[in-house]
Amino acid sequence: MNTKQIDYALELAQVKNFNRAAENLFIFQPSLSYQIQALENEIGLALFLRSGRGAEVTPAGEQFFQTLRNIREELKAAIEQGQNFSARYRSAVMIALPMRSCLYYLPEAMKAFEKTHPDVTVMPHFFPFSDFSSFLKGEEDLIFAMAGDAKGIPDVHSYPLFDSRIYLITKKDDPLAGKDIVRPEDLRGRTLMVGGGSPPPLRRVQKRMIEEVGVDFFTSHDHETTLTNVAAGRGVCLAPGFLDDHNGEFAWTLFDCEERIPCVLLSHADGGSRDAEDFAETILSVYAAHPDFAV
Repeated sequence: MNTKQIDYALELAQVKNFNRAAENLFIFQPSLSYQIQALENEIGLALFLRSGRGAEVTPAGEQFFQTLRNIREELKAAIEQGQNFSARYRSAVMIALPMRSCLYYLPEAMKAFEKTHPDVTVMPHFFPFSDFSSFLKGEEDLIFAMAGDAKGIPDVHSYPLFDSRIYLITKKDDPLAGKDIVRPEDLRGRTLMVGGGSPPPLRRVQKRMIEEVGVDFFTSHDHETTLTNVAAGRGVCLAPGFLDDHNGEFAWTLFDCEERIPCVLLSHADGGSRDAEDFAETILSVYAAHPDFAV
């Protein structure tokens, strides 16, 4: 099926007459008939009932054209966006990250990069943690990752970003929120939410609090569920600093432990674009300019 056949079929479905549809499309009626027949043969169903009065859409055709109209509009929008893109930019750098907070200075890096590469656009893409499928298929140029998850991924270049520390998340009026640093014994008698895809260093800390300090605990499915439970006063949680979106809704207090969670940017070692490498270096330079930023 090609775009010409799509346009022909949609026009015929609209006017329900081969001669009139051919006139509107500025083609000869036999050409229209041939293309419609070819389309029906390809998809394996009859779209129209031909008669001396014209062409009526079949019930299967009605269902088909509902979807086809949406596809045609999306295709039209994609073409227009591509035309706008090509008029301004020569290339794009696709960067994937699980959450905006993972790269807090991404907007600043994008602004800095635009000054040196005005004809290259940066396009963020958000994906679930530890899902590298799109990146490995070459659909993204750069991807944020925890270094532990990145081990074993072939043919990549790794840019060290930062070692994220572990923080205690509480409500802002929690007594622990007023501390400069929370120590393990401060959690005695509290309920700690665990799970939700916690990386290994964080799981070690959680296990230590449960076994050595004796905190109560329950499993929370993911980070957003955990934050909802914290807001509801059901408990507190430990989390890597790169999840902090700095919106002030919760108190993030540094937790006293040795564990760190190294985070990196990955690029393709073979066939990676020069623009992607330049943008990775821009991100690193922006973070280097903020050495006191807490992660």
